[in-house]
Amino acid sequence: MKNKTSFKTQKLSKHCATISCPSYNAYKNFQIEETGYYILIKPNFEISRIEVAVCNKKHIILQIFQGQKAQDIYHAIFKFEKENNVEWFNNKEHIAYLGKELKKAELALVLGNTAYFQE
Repeated sequence: MKNKTSFKTQKLSKHCATISCPSYNAYKNFQIEETGYYILIKPNFEISRIEVAVCNKKHIILQIFQGQKAQDIYHAIFKFEKENNVEWFNNKEHIAYLGKELKKAELALVLGNTAYFQE
């Protein structure tokens, strides 16, 4: 079957296929990070920063990161992990979730949308 895609100028591999992705239910399909750590994300409108708290399974905050942009924060988190020989996030879905939620918080901060909530 021929691929229907907007990538008209790129060459496609003979094995390339278009995969239609089913809807993902963040609540129904949620699985905790196998390391046992989780994050809390909040835009802090008083200081114009996004705050991320890394928590353990006992619900104790281990570290707080603050930044203006999503990429500043996730780079700082991954750098901290590497420099301190800790591994909070190794599940690709959790890492993608971190990026998505950080971007949502960044947009909320920029737009002044105080209705942000973390999924």
